[in-house]
Amino acid sequence: MPKPIKYAEKGLSYLANGAWYVFDTLNHVRPSPGFTPAWSEKPLLKSWQKVKPPLGWPRETDSLCPQCVREARKEILDGKKDISVLLNEKVGEIKATVIERDGKILMVKDCPIHGHFEDVMAIDTAFFKHLEDVFPGSDIAAHNDETLHNHGSSTIKYGRGSVLTVDLTNRCNMMCDPCFMDANQVGFVHELSWEDIKTLLDNAITIKPRRQMSVQFSGGEPTLSPHFLDAVRYAKEVGYNSVQAATNGVEFAKSPEFAKAAAEAGLRYVYLQFDGVGNAANSHRLVGNLFDVKLQAIEHLWSAGVDIVPVTTILNGINNEQVGRIVRFAIDNPRKINFLSFQPVSFTGRDEEISDERRHAQRYTLSHLAHDVKQQTGLGEPVRDWFPISFMSTFTDWADLVHGPQAQWGQLTCGCHPNCGVGMAVMIDKETKEAVPVTAFLKGERLARDVARVNDAARGKFLSVVGMTLALLRNYDPFQAPTHFKIVDLLKKFDKTFGATGRNYGRVDGRRTQADIEQRRSDRWNFLFVAGMWFQDLFNYDFRRTERCIIPYATQMGEISFCAYNTGVGWRQIIEKMHMTATLSKWYEEHGRHQIYAGGKKVELESTAHSLVLDQEAVSAGRQTDLDQLGIAKTAREEKLRARARGKQEHQQQQEKERERMMHLYRQHVLKEQLGEKEDHVIPLDTLRKSKTPQTVA
Repeated sequence: MPKPIKYAEKGLSYLANGAWYVFDTLNHVRPSPGFTPAWSEKPLLKSWQKVKPPLGWPRETDSLCPQCVREARKEILDGKKDISVLLNEKVGEIKATVIERDGKILMVKDCPIHGHFEDVMAIDTAFFKHLEDVFPGSDIAAHNDETLHNHGSSTIKYGRGSVLTVDLTNRCNMMCDPCFMDANQVGFVHELSWEDIKTLLDNAITIKPRRQMSVQFSGGEPTLSPHFLDAVRYAKEVGYNSVQAATNGVEFAKSPEFAKAAAEAGLRYVYLQFDGVGNAANSHRLVGNLFDVKLQAIEHLWSAGVDIVPVTTILNGINNEQVGRIVRFAIDNPRKINFLSFQPVSFTGRDEEISDERRHAQRYTLSHLAHDVKQQTGLGEPVRDWFPISFMSTFTDWADLVHGPQAQWGQLTCGCHPNCGVGMAVMIDKETKEAVPVTAFLKGERLARDVARVNDAARGKFLSVVGMTLALLRNYDPFQAPTHFKIVDLLKKFDKTFGATGRNYGRVDGRRTQADIEQRRSDRWNFLFVAGMWFQDLFNYDFRRTERCIIPYATQMGEISFCAYNTGVGWRQIIEKMHMTATLSKWYEEHGRHQIYAGGKKVELESTAHSLVLDQEAVSAGRQTDLDQLGIAKTAREEKLRARARGKQEHQQQQEKERERMMHLYRQHVLKEQLGEKEDHVIPLDTLRKSKTPQTVA
């Protein structure tokens, strides 16, 4: 039986619906032209001014030939071609077509030299269409950026991005497969100096629009860099209020003191590698107690005041059955986990030369993710509750509007292509663990249209806040919301996220204290965001995506799209080799070898005690064996070993045939034997001279 307050809230929603039409009509009488904020040299965009790439299907786009790219990259790395060809020529580029076939969305392309390529983009056409239909368009065009955005066809053209990634080192203390950067395997060390780090962070704030990006230190394993803590500290000093680290968690698990030092330096988020619940689910990473490591890292980081984002690389047949278990892990621990990031595998780095058989077997898309979450947890309807992450840009546009022209930083915004990333928001009661998708009780699409109307009118702060309030109220269904959730909780959540009214929910800027952290964590409601970020590889590459990238890499040659850097024409391999710190042997000679956990080796932990809630059935489950049953290799290493074994077997078979041939010659021409009917055919003696092993006859 619904609580009486639910009926009162339903009545309020009806009243707000009527008031909205009056407000919207009056609000659009002589709308404001908008303003140019301090963080941009161009005015805020109206909704109809946002540009979109070609969408729908069939459609044509610009892509890459996997083989041509690898050949061209090798020529550059070998010094046969200059890197300038990447700026002035369309290296490896071919046309691709996005089509529907057998209920799936595919990318198909043909290279005149290397033939036909195709791969799956989605297994649900309705889901794919929904994502593209609700895409609001691209962010403000990047400007004042010529020195950092100049990478030929790979150049970022729109917006300022959401997360600036800085690889501190290519060294790592694990030996993972998959690994999109092929850490510990390239034969040299590329590690940023302190001056490099400062330069990259200083350069980042010169581009317009200057949005409040997150800065994520990555690698390799960023905690191996001697400058890690100083880099975190400096990023906070220059103005970034969301300083992150993408890490396997080993160093944080080993030392609570290190976690505390990172928090004190200004680390706000850790993107923690987290491939499943239980050590068996993480066994493909080849560390004996990796799940125990994750639990200790979460405990130490949370206690220090750092928020944790589990990041899962999903491979079909390897750990896709872990999707529901990971979502359940977050729901069971709502005070410590408020964001999940699933990343369908990108076949690059160690996996770039993957076989077609393994690629098709392991391919996992964003549509797979939405369906796996529903099937494994019962949460969410793919078309109702999942949206492209760029969908949120309408709401950050509103926040930019209410913060006014004097704001020095724009809001963090996601303007990426709708095929890049998706998300589902789930409201969780921290006390009862009840979980409900937000768009089950809030009409997401209509709300976004309403907010876009408020943005287009471009009134002052007061009327914009009134418009948002009415839009929220009229799109809210209290009977579908969690049992104890109230409309006031919804309004507070939006205000807390966007800081519109100025109410203090706990600071998030450089002056944040432990008291601020505790204040923000005291909220009863956890707004869990389940995200999927699908990075490209050479088989599904689309330049319409790279030019809208929101996760640029800061490098010694400017800021480059995430996908163009890690795959594409191969900027990572080229830049890291051009700017390498030392060869591996020279590095080991001067610095010694750093510890690597691989081959089932366990990480030394002081304790395995933790306070996290675990599903023991999930913890004790064995590893996924789908590919074993199909006889398909699981990793690049296994694939190479099998190919080597096949090659050895083929060589042995060829040798055996050669021996038989030579013996036949010997018996026929030297011993003058009368061979049997099956063997009775003459082999010319001249073939002895052509034999590669004539000594066999002798």
